[in-house]
Amino acid sequence: MDYIPLYVVLPLIAGVIILIFGRKLKFIGSLLLNLVLAYLTYITIYLILKEKSVLVYKVGGWGIVNGIPIGIFLVVDSLSKVLLLIINFVGLCSALYSISYIKKFTGEEKYFALFSLMIAGMNGVVISGDLFNIFVFLEIAAIASYALVAFGIRKEELEASFKYQVLGGISSMMILLGVSMIYWKFGTVNIADIGRLIRTGNTGKVVYFVQALFLMGFGLKAALVPFHSWLPDAHSSAPSPISAMLSGVLIKAIGVYVIMRLFFNMFLINYKTSLIITIIGALSMIIGVILAIGQWDIKRLLAYHSISQMGYVVTGIGVGLILISKNKDIIFASFSILGALFHLFNHALFKGLLFLTAGSVEYRTELRDMRKIGGLSEKMPITSGTSLVASMSIAGIPPFNGFFSKLIIIIALIKTKYYLLALSAVGVSIITLSSFLKLQRYTFFERLKSSWENVQESPFWMCVPMILLALLCLGTSALIIPGIREKFLSPAVNALVEIWKYSINVLEQ
Repeated sequence: MDYIPLYVVLPLIAGVIILIFGRKLKFIGSLLLNLVLAYLTYITIYLILKEKSVLVYKVGGWGIVNGIPIGIFLVVDSLSKVLLLIINFVGLCSALYSISYIKKFTGEEKYFALFSLMIAGMNGVVISGDLFNIFVFLEIAAIASYALVAFGIRKEELEASFKYQVLGGISSMMILLGVSMIYWKFGTVNIADIGRLIRTGNTGKVVYFVQALFLMGFGLKAALVPFHSWLPDAHSSAPSPISAMLSGVLIKAIGVYVIMRLFFNMFLINYKTSLIITIIGALSMIIGVILAIGQWDIKRLLAYHSISQMGYVVTGIGVGLILISKNKDIIFASFSILGALFHLFNHALFKGLLFLTAGSVEYRTELRDMRKIGGLSEKMPITSGTSLVASMSIAGIPPFNGFFSKLIIIIALIKTKYYLLALSAVGVSIITLSSFLKLQRYTFFERLKSSWENVQESPFWMCVPMILLALLCLGTSALIIPGIREKFLSPAVNALVEIWKYSINVLEQ
């Protein structure tokens, strides 16, 4: 239990130390951030393997007085553990990659300090047990990401960051309004307490309005259609390790995760809201891939596919919600949610890897237009090979991890008679494959242009995380095996499906 505050405290301390000493000691930023993320990854793996109960940390010792939770609760359950592993492990890979990559920028210490703040914010969102602190940590992560998107200070980066800030500000305003209305209605911001009150009392129409505010606010953070317009510019303009964090981690931690937590464990599940969530997921899945088809900029193509792949996740979650709202087919609801969480985890790995390989290409060629590159597989075999692995994973080609998570979602859709959604998911996967075959062909497998004769493979610290993530794109397919799945994914599914237990586990400790 004492480990829980470290997820926020250690990155915050690291950020402060880096700002104070980073200018004089250039190595301290990369060293300290990597050590912190390695330790937090280790803690998370330990908690997943050894700690089965829900952990609750009451900040300052302030707990429940006269039945009212008056303090700040930090909560780690099985769902939180999955997100914490994604944040800190992909963060570690991106931080390792940054050791060499960031040398081409000035202000290295500011980069690593902002990176630390972004990690602290995302971890804080995931472990927060109350709505207001979710908002506070969300803003820490968002503000750090605004600065990191603009880190190169070129015109396109500043413009992308400004658009991101404006839409992010609108999103935060809707979220804060929703939190305020919840406090006005229930007199508490503790998620478990609100869930208990909603299930035992007359909530009125205000709760439906708050649901709409949260869907729009967190949907914008998750870049779901129709709230997605900021993402392609922001994710393509940021330094590539930050692009990997934004697409692989941030939109999950401060967007999709919060939607799951609130709509399963706080609000009453109802059919109409569940249907809206499913429609948003389906539209994101389809429109994202359609917008990606014509892209020639590698990072913009990857950014649009982030919208599409999050659509798979939200569709799976939405169908699970619909089945629970009808109080039938709970087994298939769990199966659909399992596929969604599996794909959420897989997406962090293969999309993080794709942005790192795109950054490797840009690092050596200073280009992102596929039509101007070509033939790099001869000169950059590690980048080419790992990019191919990630491309096959996102396209759902066996035996890579993306195949199994998509298969679970599609089977769940067929079994629950959502045939059109299942057909759409298959069609989107085929179009995704065509997009990434294009990427591989034009970037790596065309004839080598004379201008790239002297190109070399990226530095060691950029190659190590790419190789590690590529191995995991294959290795995590083992999560389909029941014995392994039950250790990692099934408890997270149960944390959502057993909707009453979150409030009980938090309030009775």
